[in-house]
Amino acid sequence: MTNINETSTTDFILLGLFPEFQYASLLVYLILLVYLITLTGNSILIFLIWVDSHLHTPMYFLLSQLSIIDLFYISSSVPKMVINHSLGKHSISRIGCGVQMFFCLTLGGAECLLLTFMSYDRFVAVCNPLRYTIIINPKVCLLMAVSSWTGASLNSLIQTIYTMHFPVCGLKKINHFFCEIPAILKLSCEDTSDYEIVLFIVSIIFIVTPFSLIMTSYIYIFLTVLKINSPEGRKKSLSTCSSHLIVVSLYLGPAIVVYMTPGSSHTPGMDQGLSMVYTILTPMLNPLIYSLRNKEVVGAIKKTLGK
Repeated sequence: MTNINETSTTDFILLGLFPEFQYASLLVYLILLVYLITLTGNSILIFLIWVDSHLHTPMYFLLSQLSIIDLFYISSSVPKMVINHSLGKHSISRIGCGVQMFFCLTLGGAECLLLTFMSYDRFVAVCNPLRYTIIINPKVCLLMAVSSWTGASLNSLIQTIYTMHFPVCGLKKINHFFCEIPAILKLSCEDTSDYEIVLFIVSIIFIVTPFSLIMTSYIYIFLTVLKINSPEGRKKSLSTCSSHLIVVSLYLGPAIVVYMTPGSSHTPGMDQGLSMVYTILTPMLNPLIYSLRNKEVVGAIKKTLGK
């Protein structure tokens, strides 16, 4: 715990990812590699969607928004973790912790909402293709994106202010690699059980409800696909949907465990591992899943490289 004595009494101490792990440096540099891959993959995907006219469709507009969220999401925690490890410092100011929490919550919430809108886009495309361009028009797409960012920002602002108002006693060690609500609440001197109930309700709105709507959309999609006579048509419909389902499972699954189960039921190491899945691994995998499993994106890559 280098430089702990040099931190001010108002600072928090981020213990980092798996602080007792013997090869912590190797783990941090692997995460740095994942971060660079994420920046590259998502930037390329955003660029392709921007330059290729064939990708100027609602589905790819929403996908570009997802890539933007992923770029900022992973950047809200990994650079600070790598810098702290490299400099041998573990402190983060109370304001810095609140800012990091706000951005992580905003981007996480925006991703939940956007994934829900993306499932609705696929639902209309498969189940009501003749009216797709009427229902999912540019104005609706923009409204989906704005709603995702706005709703998540408002929720994040309220949650951050309320979480950070709790007094903290003793040495302010956050057993995590970034300032996340469950880790901060464990440091509070006051009883936070009432607020944890509120947090549970908010998690239902931002995690369970989106997950339920997504699953409902895909039940209708699969029932519709089963009625398609052409094997090629069924394969094409399922290929675009399966990529989205993989992303949803990777992102919402761990988030449900972290935010919707009692804190006493899982260890700090478990929290860190699950948080790493949706804050670090998922942003890296998203562009790979969507590009490698999508002929249009692969075609756009070949076309751009050809030019």
